Amino acid sequence: MAVKSVPIWGCSQISFSNQGVSNLRYNCSGVCLSLRKWECSCLGVSLAQKALTPVEDEKPNIPGMESAAVIQRVEDIEARGFHKDMNLLPKPLTAADISHSENDGTKVRVAYQGLPGAYSEAAALKAYPKCETVPCDQFEAAFKAVELWLVDKAVLPIENSVGGSIHRNYDLLLRHRLHIVGEVQLLVNHCLLGLPGVEKEELKRVLSHPQALAQCEMTLSSLGIIRVNADDSALAAQMVASNGVRDTGAIASARAAEIYGLQILSNKIQDDDDNITRFLILAREPIIPGTERQYKTSVVFTLEEGPGVLFKALAVFALRGINLTKIESRPQKQRPLRVVDDSNEGSAKYFDYLFYIDFEASMADPRAQYALGHLQEFARFLRVLGCYPMDKIP
Repeated sequence: MAVKSVPIWGCSQISFSNQGVSNLRYNCSGVCLSLRKWECSCLGVSLAQKALTPVEDEKPNIPGMESAAVIQRVEDIEARGFHKDMNLLPKPLTAADISHSENDGTKVRVAYQGLPGAYSEAAALKAYPKCETVPCDQFEAAFKAVELWLVDKAVLPIENSVGGSIHRNYDLLLRHRLHIVGEVQLLVNHCLLGLPGVEKEELKRVLSHPQALAQCEMTLSSLGIIRVNADDSALAAQMVASNGVRDTGAIASARAAEIYGLQILSNKIQDDDDNITRFLILAREPIIPGTERQYKTSVVFTLEEGPGVLFKALAVFALRGINLTKIESRPQKQRPLRVVDDSNEGSAKYFDYLFYIDFEASMADPRAQYALGHLQEFARFLRVLGCYPMDKIP
């Protein structure tokens, strides 16, 4: 086996030889692995220049007590049930937004995809109850917000117990050099929302994210409601509140109903009560793993060609009694197809894959260190995405 250097942990490079796995040592301060005759050097993390221009939520420009017309406008809004002016809500960041923001350390800023009231915001608040949440219009904008020091962390969905994996975020994990530092498992409760005073029988159409609509199929079918796709469930609630059309409702969270002044017409309308979404917490720096609690480690790798190689890759964990909690495969975009000579006429074509695996073990555990060392013997590429404490549904 030729000597090669493969990134395994964020800012680390590990060089492997064919001398076998032995004399394994774990250096917590550098979060690196080093094995006998394996060279491990932690590269310094080049931090982006800190932001200079603060990004603040927009403030409503309402003169104080200057005009009776202004007072009347506010009273009219409250009478319609909208307890909060939508201009008070922060505007989502975009991927093109290159503004920077100083962080004085007094409050953690957490980015999420969507608008205020989205389930991702609820996950961020579960992880950091006193945090300042920062909405982003796309998943990649949340990644970039962390990289540009606009925020401290990002909370993004990675899988749902009903809808499955969010493939876009798997691809973005590999494209960006952020680290998984935690996870959040959120029990999703879909609510049918409408304007104040509307009965659910009056609704003719309902707006929400396609997955939310699919997860409430039985309820919507019984009501005979037309489904209309929206980019986000919180956006759907905002659209219903803004348009003021009585026969149009939304499927969103109870928090979205509170924010946008809507009425909850029906609660827990999802087909499956055990509807859980798992979110990842991303940061610029990895955390130092320990063994005092249950940890999970996420890795991504590609394999050499050969029969039974995937079986061998999974066996390195089974041989050491390590439980795998997630296996996901994604085609390599740089090498989507491989042509293989065949004894028959023509050629066989198939995909090269990246394999994402989550397993229940800390990188401070020698079992995990030996397992990854063993895996490297037949992996062409291996990277540790993060080692972080496990989260459980309360």
